Amino acid sequence: MRPISLPDVAYGATAVRPQWSDLPESLRNAITVRLGAPIAAVRSAGGGFTRAFAALITTQEGAKVFVKAAPRQDPNSHWYAREAAITTALPREVDAARPRWTMDHSGYFVLCLEAIDGHVPTLPWQPAELEATLTAWSTAAEALRTPTTPDLPPIAEIIRGEMSWWSEIAAGRERMPRTARNTVAPAHLGELADLEQTLPELVKGPGMMHGDLRIDNVMIDNDGRAHLCDWTWPTLGAPWFDAITLLISAFASGLDADAYLAPWGAPPPGVDGALAALSGYWLVRADGGPSSASPHSRQHQRFSGEQALSWLADRRGW
Repeated sequence: MRPISLPDVAYGATAVRPQWSDLPESLRNAITVRLGAPIAAVRSAGGGFTRAFAALITTQEGAKVFVKAAPRQDPNSHWYAREAAITTALPREVDAARPRWTMDHSGYFVLCLEAIDGHVPTLPWQPAELEATLTAWSTAAEALRTPTTPDLPPIAEIIRGEMSWWSEIAAGRERMPRTARNTVAPAHLGELADLEQTLPELVKGPGMMHGDLRIDNVMIDNDGRAHLCDWTWPTLGAPWFDAITLLISAFASGLDADAYLAPWGAPPPGVDGALAALSGYWLVRADGGPSSASPHSRQHQRFSGEQALSWLADRRGW
């Protein structure tokens, strides 16, 4: 087993969110009325990288729901509305929380989802939880061969437009990020650029992808079953790309990420291209200034970029 690498802050403690008491009283009253019983407990979600309200709410009658809320002028409100539409349309085979209701009130958009009684996996990954998550995504990907949300952007276009940073650096249009200067990137810049340029053609596909499949977008219930959360950025493409984004944290956990990836049938140049594109994207983002979303978002990007690059270097013998 390789050495284990862990992020500076656990993924269950990355969010900085408003508390229940920070919401307008009129909104709290409206949510309580909609739930049909007084509220007994509110537990804020610790994971994620937004500053919007998200919490598990328990009523005095024992009912549990997961509620997200954001002011209408906040982009998060549009993302929550999009999540509501996408998850409503998901096939029943997809293990994901479905909306109970949505509401516009007091200048806020509110999304109420089914509560999943469980936990976010912790690093290092436990093999049983990783296997459950990969099974959940495999089942979902099969069910989403025909997308249930129209007009999704192809992942190939996103890679060309937003995830070709090594090519930009090689062409002199972007500087080498500080986060990459002490890695293998400077010595292999040309190869990294070539790898990410081959990726778009290899990752094309008609199926619906999750688009943001990472450890803090997974919940493991009390039966050990994995549920896939935060369906805000689905795209069209090959499902193995999402498997790779998830398995970067498995590589960091000292596990054999390539063995877990093998059943997905990803072409080796596609795997290397995905790791090149993801590492460049994350390391460039990590080189930015403080994030307004979460003080821990840059550490997530740096950690993810470094691990993607390390996995690639391991595969190619750099």
